[in-house]
Formats: sequence, C-alpha cells, structure tokens
Amino acid sequence: MKVYKIAAVYALSFLFLASCQNTKKEEQPGKETAMDTNLDTHLKKQDFDTAIDGKNVSLYYIKASNITVAFTNYGARIVGLWVKDKNGKMTDVVVGLNSTKAYQNSTEPYFGATIGRVGNRIAKGTFTVDGKAYHIPLNNDANSLHGGLKGFQGVVWKVEQPNDKTLVFTYNSPDGEEGFPGNLGVKVTYSVDDSQNLKMEYEATTDKKTPVNLTNHAFFNLNGEGSGTVLNHKVKINADKYTPVDGGLIPFGNLEAVAGTPFDFTAFHTIGERVATDNAQLKNGKGYDHNFVLKTAASKAMNEAATVVGDKSGIVMTVTTQEPGLQFYSGNFMQGKNTFKSGAKDDFRTAFAMETQHYPDAPNQKAFPSIILEPGTTYNTVSEYHFSIEK
Repeated sequence: MKVYKIAAVYALSFLFLASCQNTKKEEQPGKETAMDTNLDTHLKKQDFDTAIDGKNVSLYYIKASNITVAFTNYGARIVGLWVKDKNGKMTDVVVGLNSTKAYQNSTEPYFGATIGRVGNRIAKGTFTVDGKAYHIPLNNDANSLHGGLKGFQGVVWKVEQPNDKTLVFTYNSPDGEEGFPGNLGVKVTYSVDDSQNLKMEYEATTDKKTPVNLTNHAFFNLNGEGSGTVLNHKVKINADKYTPVDGGLIPFGNLEAVAGTPFDFTAFHTIGERVATDNAQLKNGKGYDHNFVLKTAASKAMNEAATVVGDKSGIVMTVTTQEPGLQFYSGNFMQGKNTFKSGAKDDFRTAFAMETQHYPDAPNQKAFPSIILEPGTTYNTVSEYHFSIEK
C-alpha cells in the first residue's frame, strides 16, 4: 500500500519538492553517463537535445552492473533498458523512440513515461472533492486517461543526476492544470543497483486536496525491442481478484475472483494462451487491459506483484510494489504507426505493460482505496522491476 507520511511542517515539505533543484547542482542538459563501447543503444544525444516551452530536453543514462537505462526528461520517460539474456547478450527490453521529435509526434504518447496526476481512467473526466466537482479533459472516448490531454508525459521535467546510478526528476504542476485542484510538487527518483534492479520512488505534496496516482508506463518485450510478438511470454500475477470494467474500461466497482477465468495468472500462463477466449471482459479490453487486485502482506514494505519470462531470451522480470493494484496491458492498441529506435514498428502486441498503481476511477469508487492527497501529508510509494535469468 501507499505510505503517507505526516509532514512535520507542511510549508517546508512543499518548498522542498518545489525547489529541490536549488539544493543540488542541476544536471546539465546533454550530460551522459559513459556507456559500454560495445553497447549499441541506437540513440544519439543530439537527437534529443532541444527546447520545449523554453525548457531544455536531453538524453540521460544510469548504469550498474549488467543493467543500463536511458531516459529523457521529456515526460521523465524510460527510452530503453538493457540487461543480459540467457546467452550473456545485452538486450533492450523496453521499447522506445529515437528522438524527442519522435515522442512528440507519436500516436502512442505514453511510451516509457511517468504518468500523472492520475494514472488510468476517470469516468467522464469528472470527480468530486469536498462537494466540489472537477472536470478533466476527455481524451479516451467519454473518459479521461492518464491525467488528461497533456498529462505528465507531455511536460519537461527538471533533472539532476547525483551519481551514475540515479536520476531525479521534479515537476511543479500548477493549481488547475488539466482541471486538477492544488499546486502539486512531484519528485520521481529512478535508480539502479548491481543486482539488476530498477527502483522507482514517487513523492508528491499539495496545497489543496487532489487525487494522485503516479506510475510509469514502460512497454516491455523481454525478448528485445523489435523481436516480434509477446504472446509467448509467461506471466504470473499475485492476485486472486481483479476489477471488471465496462466497454469504456471503467470499473463497475466490484472485485471479481480470477479463479476459473482467463484472468487467473496465479500460476504461469502465456499472454496468448487465453487472450482470444470468448469472454466479455477480454472483449471490453480487446485483450488484457485490466487492474489486478494484488495480494499484500501487511508485514512487508514491498509486495510481489508479477513475474514475466521472455520465451526466447530467458530474461525474467519480477515486479514488486507498495501499490495495491497492477494494470496488465497486452499491447492491444498497438497499430504499427510508430518506429522504435531499433527500426522496428510498434506492431500489434509486440510489447506489454505492468503498471503499479491504485485502482482505476478511484475518485468515483468509494469502495476502492482512496487516492486523495491532502495538504500536510506526503505521497510516497516505491515500485521495482528486477531482472534475472530463468533457471
């Protein structure tokens, strides 16, 4: 579950997030961590160096033993992630594009991005806080998705790099941005370690009550970007229940058992094994695009969420989180309209997402865990992707 820490002095807490760049030297645009000379990332720094809304955008790397991750501060997004496969080859398991311009022009705006203020959907783009209705722009048919028209994926974040293993992104979202109340200070820290972990720590404070549900929207192919379908990847999800949805992918509000359904991933199944089953929920999502209710242990700070195995590479990704939910998306809306950095197209179901989160439409679902952040408290939640080789 998400941890909310009571701030000793709220003003100092919010000021910290709003101006943390003043406490450390801001990373200069374009500075890169040295890369292995034999690792071809298909990326060039000059293709990311630009300015958007008067703010500098560039390409950054963090690196530890057997793991390298590329980022851009346009959307605080992961551009690529390299780990070793079963043959010792460094393999890029996160699909991405090769320039800032490509991300700006992409028909899929969420590749690798930090998502906010509210990840997933808000029904009809409307919610109420203390009796006042707020309206978020509709960008997903009749609903709002991932924070509205622009969202955090479409802004330039401040960035600092305290060491080769860590990047810190900050953004101050003003009161009324995308219709949300309150000035929200956001800080996201991405770090790697020598055990092949990518850690994501999210923090936020506000001066008005506001919904917050931050996540990362990396699209994965554990066989490598451009290697084809993910349907033969094996998946296990630590969830006995999920939140069924209507045709607009808005939850009905109930929790349904996965047992006896194509949503039962309590043991390993391939993504493609049951995705074409004659099932109303799979039809609504055009495949898997559902929130799984994770089994959590109160005594553990981090809980197992999912394990995914690449069928060709032998790469294993284990997801752990403090969040109560996991959105599993099987790449159902990929249409081959964008070109990855490797030159391959984003064809149908050539990548999947595992987004740690609170439940969809939480502001309108009283039975769901709340995502309302109040002044005087700090939103803080951690998720990790760990990589290894199948034994």
